[in-house]
Amino acid sequence: MTDLNRPARLNRTLLVLTGLVLLAGGVFAVGTHFGKIPPLDPGATLVPGTAMPPGWVWYVVAGGALVVGLLALRWLIAQPVRKPKSRTWRFEQETGQTALAPSTAVEPFTAEIATYPGVHAAHATLGGSQDAPVLAVVLSAEQDGDLAAIRERITEEGLPRLRQALDLGELPMTIEFRFSAKTGPRIH
Repeated sequence: MTDLNRPARLNRTLLVLTGLVLLAGGVFAVGTHFGKIPPLDPGATLVPGTAMPPGWVWYVVAGGALVVGLLALRWLIAQPVRKPKSRTWRFEQETGQTALAPSTAVEPFTAEIATYPGVHAAHATLGGSQDAPVLAVVLSAEQDGDLAAIRERITEEGLPRLRQALDLGELPMTIEFRFSAKTGPRIH
Protein backbone atom coordinates (compact mmCIF):
# COMPACT_ATOMS: atom_id res chain seq x y z
CA MET A 1 0.00 0.00 0.00
CA THR A 2 1.22 3.48 -0.80
CA ASP A 3 2.44 5.45 2.18
CA LEU A 4 -0.26 8.11 2.60
CA ASN A 5 1.58 10.18 5.15
CA ARG A 6 5.16 10.38 3.90
CA PRO A 7 6.19 13.37 6.06
CA ALA A 8 5.26 11.51 9.26
CA ARG A 9 8.30 9.22 9.05
CA LEU A 10 10.62 12.18 8.45
CA ASN A 11 8.98 14.13 11.28
CA ARG A 12 9.38 11.28 13.75
CA THR A 13 13.00 10.73 12.72
CA LEU A 14 13.89 14.41 13.05
CA LEU A 15 12.10 14.70 16.38
CA VAL A 16 13.89 11.61 17.74
CA LEU A 17 17.28 12.92 16.57
CA THR A 18 16.61 16.37 18.00
CA GLY A 19 15.47 14.81 21.27
CA LEU A 20 18.57 12.63 21.50
CA VAL A 21 20.89 15.60 20.81
CA LEU A 22 19.12 17.72 23.43
CA LEU A 23 19.14 14.86 25.93
CA ALA A 24 22.87 14.26 25.38
CA GLY A 25 23.54 18.00 25.76
CA GLY A 26 21.53 18.11 28.98
CA VAL A 27 23.31 15.07 30.43
CA PHE A 28 26.66 16.61 29.46
CA ALA A 29 25.78 19.96 31.09
CA VAL A 30 24.51 18.38 34.30
CA GLY A 31 27.49 16.00 34.44
CA THR A 32 29.90 18.90 33.99
CA HIS A 33 28.13 21.02 36.61
CA PHE A 34 28.37 18.31 39.26
CA GLY A 35 31.93 17.34 38.31
CA LYS A 36 30.99 13.86 37.11
CA ILE A 37 32.94 14.26 33.86
CA PRO A 38 36.56 13.98 35.11
CA PRO A 39 38.52 15.88 32.42
CA LEU A 40 36.27 18.96 32.74
CA ASP A 41 36.47 21.42 35.60
CA PRO A 42 33.07 22.97 36.45
CA GLY A 43 34.74 26.25 37.42
CA ALA A 44 36.85 26.60 34.26
CA THR A 45 36.05 29.07 31.50
CA LEU A 46 34.31 27.75 28.42
CA VAL A 47 37.09 28.86 26.07
CA PRO A 48 40.63 29.77 27.08
CA GLY A 49 41.55 33.44 26.80
CA THR A 50 39.57 36.35 25.42
CA ALA A 51 41.02 36.48 21.91
CA MET A 52 38.81 36.13 18.86
CA PRO A 53 38.72 32.64 17.37
CA PRO A 54 40.55 31.96 14.10
CA GLY A 55 38.84 33.05 10.87
CA TRP A 56 38.04 29.52 9.75
CA VAL A 57 35.78 29.02 12.79
CA TRP A 58 33.31 31.59 11.43
CA TYR A 59 33.14 29.72 8.11
CA VAL A 60 32.49 26.43 9.90
CA VAL A 61 29.73 28.02 12.00
CA ALA A 62 28.18 29.65 8.91
CA GLY A 63 28.37 26.36 6.98
CA GLY A 64 26.76 24.47 9.86
CA ALA A 65 24.00 27.07 10.12
CA LEU A 66 23.41 26.83 6.36
CA VAL A 67 23.11 23.03 6.53
CA VAL A 68 20.70 23.22 9.47
CA GLY A 69 18.67 25.90 7.64
CA LEU A 70 18.47 23.80 4.46
CA LEU A 71 17.40 20.74 6.45
CA ALA A 72 14.71 22.80 8.18
CA LEU A 73 13.55 24.13 4.80
CA ARG A 74 13.41 20.57 3.41
CA TRP A 75 11.34 19.56 6.42
CA LEU A 76 8.89 22.42 5.84
CA ILE A 77 8.57 21.60 2.15
CA ALA A 78 7.75 17.96 2.97
CA GLN A 79 4.84 18.89 5.24
CA PRO A 80 2.03 19.59 2.74
CA VAL A 81 2.68 16.38 0.76
CA ARG A 82 -0.09 14.21 2.13
CA LYS A 83 -1.82 12.64 -0.80
CA PRO A 84 -0.81 9.60 -2.81
CA LYS A 85 0.53 9.95 -6.34
CA SER A 86 -2.22 9.82 -8.95
CA ARG A 87 -1.90 8.16 -12.32
CA THR A 88 -4.26 8.18 -15.26
CA TRP A 89 -6.15 4.91 -15.45
CA ARG A 90 -6.36 3.25 -18.85
CA PHE A 91 -9.03 0.72 -19.77
CA GLU A 92 -8.38 -1.49 -22.79
CA GLN A 93 -11.42 -2.60 -24.77
CA GLU A 94 -11.95 -4.26 -28.13
CA THR A 95 -13.05 -0.95 -29.64
CA GLY A 96 -10.22 1.14 -28.21
CA GLN A 97 -8.78 2.58 -25.06
CA THR A 98 -10.36 4.79 -22.42
CA ALA A 99 -8.32 7.09 -20.16
CA LEU A 100 -9.75 8.18 -16.81
CA ALA A 101 -8.21 10.91 -14.70
CA PRO A 102 -8.38 10.04 -10.98
CA SER A 103 -9.73 13.51 -10.18
CA THR A 104 -12.63 12.91 -12.56
CA ALA A 105 -13.33 9.53 -10.99
CA VAL A 106 -13.70 10.92 -7.47
CA GLU A 107 -15.63 14.12 -8.31
CA PRO A 108 -19.10 12.56 -7.82
CA PHE A 109 -17.89 10.86 -4.63
CA THR A 110 -16.62 14.13 -3.10
CA ALA A 111 -19.75 15.98 -4.22
CA GLU A 112 -21.89 13.37 -2.50
CA ILE A 113 -20.02 13.29 0.81
CA ALA A 114 -19.89 17.08 0.91
CA THR A 115 -23.69 17.00 1.29
CA TYR A 116 -23.64 14.71 4.34
CA PRO A 117 -24.81 16.34 7.59
CA GLY A 118 -21.87 17.73 9.55
CA VAL A 119 -19.55 17.95 6.52
CA HIS A 120 -18.48 21.45 5.50
CA ALA A 121 -16.20 20.49 2.58
CA ALA A 122 -14.64 17.36 1.12
CA HIS A 123 -11.59 16.55 -0.97
CA ALA A 124 -10.49 13.12 -2.16
CA THR A 125 -7.49 11.81 -4.06
CA LEU A 126 -7.47 8.50 -5.86
CA GLY A 127 -3.89 7.32 -5.96
CA GLY A 128 -1.88 4.26 -6.75
CA SER A 129 -2.33 2.08 -9.79
CA GLN A 130 -5.39 0.24 -11.04
CA ASP A 131 -4.03 -2.93 -9.44
CA ALA A 132 -3.42 -1.28 -6.05
CA PRO A 133 -5.64 1.81 -5.71
CA VAL A 134 -5.71 3.98 -2.61
CA LEU A 135 -8.26 6.63 -1.66
CA ALA A 136 -7.27 9.52 0.60
CA VAL A 137 -10.18 11.64 1.85
CA VAL A 138 -9.83 14.98 3.66
CA LEU A 139 -13.04 16.24 5.25
CA SER A 140 -13.66 19.61 6.77
CA ALA A 141 -16.25 18.86 9.43
CA GLU A 142 -18.40 21.32 11.29
CA GLN A 143 -17.59 21.86 14.97
CA ASP A 144 -20.64 19.92 16.12
CA GLY A 145 -20.48 17.27 13.38
CA ASP A 146 -20.67 13.60 14.42
CA LEU A 147 -17.43 12.18 13.03
CA ALA A 148 -18.37 8.55 13.70
CA ALA A 149 -21.68 8.95 11.84
CA ILE A 150 -19.93 10.69 8.93
CA ARG A 151 -17.32 7.93 8.66
CA GLU A 152 -19.96 5.22 8.91
CA ARG A 153 -22.06 6.79 6.17
CA ILE A 154 -19.03 7.12 3.89
CA THR A 155 -18.01 3.48 4.37
CA GLU A 156 -21.56 2.15 4.01
CA GLU A 157 -22.90 4.38 1.22
CA GLY A 158 -20.33 6.50 -0.60
CA LEU A 159 -17.37 4.13 -0.78
CA PRO A 160 -19.35 1.11 -2.08
CA ARG A 161 -20.82 3.29 -4.86
CA LEU A 162 -17.34 4.50 -5.83
CA ARG A 163 -15.99 0.94 -5.82
CA GLN A 164 -18.90 -0.16 -8.00
CA ALA A 165 -18.40 2.75 -10.43
CA LEU A 166 -14.68 1.94 -10.76
CA ASP A 167 -15.34 -1.84 -10.82
CA LEU A 168 -13.05 -2.47 -7.86
CA GLY A 169 -13.37 -5.23 -5.29
CA GLU A 170 -11.24 -3.44 -2.70
CA LEU A 171 -10.45 0.23 -2.24
CA PRO A 172 -8.42 1.05 0.89
CA MET A 173 -9.35 4.45 2.26
CA THR A 174 -7.98 6.87 4.82
CA ILE A 175 -9.99 9.78 6.17
CA GLU A 176 -8.45 12.89 7.67
CA PHE A 177 -10.88 15.06 9.58
CA ARG A 178 -10.33 18.78 9.94
CA PHE A 179 -12.66 21.09 11.78
CA SER A 180 -14.05 24.21 10.18
CA ALA A 181 -14.99 27.33 12.08
CA LYS A 182 -18.60 26.94 10.92
CA THR A 183 -21.16 25.17 13.07
CA GLY A 184 -24.23 23.38 11.82
CA PRO A 185 -27.70 24.85 11.94
CA ARG A 186 -29.08 25.26 15.44
CA ILE A 187 -32.67 25.24 16.63
CA HIS A 188 -33.51 28.00 19.10
